[in-house]
Amino acid sequence: MCGIIGFAGKTEAVPILLDGLERLEYRGYDSAGVAVISADGRLQVKKSKGRLSVLRELLDSQNPLSGNIGIGHTRWATHGEPNDTNAHPHVGQEGKIAVVHNGIIENYLEIKNSLIRKGVVFSSDTDTEVIVQLLEYYYKKNQT
Repeated sequence: MCGIIGFAGKTEAVPILLDGLERLEYRGYDSAGVAVISADGRLQVKKSKGRLSVLRELLDSQNPLSGNIGIGHTRWATHGEPNDTNAHPHVGQEGKIAVVHNGIIENYLEIKNSLIRKGVVFSSDTDTEVIVQLLEYYYKKNQT
């Protein structure tokens, strides 16, 4: 299982996202992460293998994330081993879209191979990353 939370409001997103993920810990997970949109529109992501306490330490020890819109996720691995790279959220190669997902994408290898042939570079071994890379590929394609 996994846990997914989103927030958009007037206060900082990270404390609310972490509180929500803590409430979902009973579901079990092997990694966790958050993505927040900063005031200047940049997508900021922190994720880690292990308990939420590891993610909290990461958030406290490095440049803190700041913004009032975000998503959070706790992952239980189905594709790809539990590690920082395979943790959610996944971000497209342009860094404009972040995705979290619960479930299995049965034909992800077909989608992934099709995108690789089009020049898309993947960074994880998860099925979920195909969602964000596919979205960003067509978003970018339609911008030109």
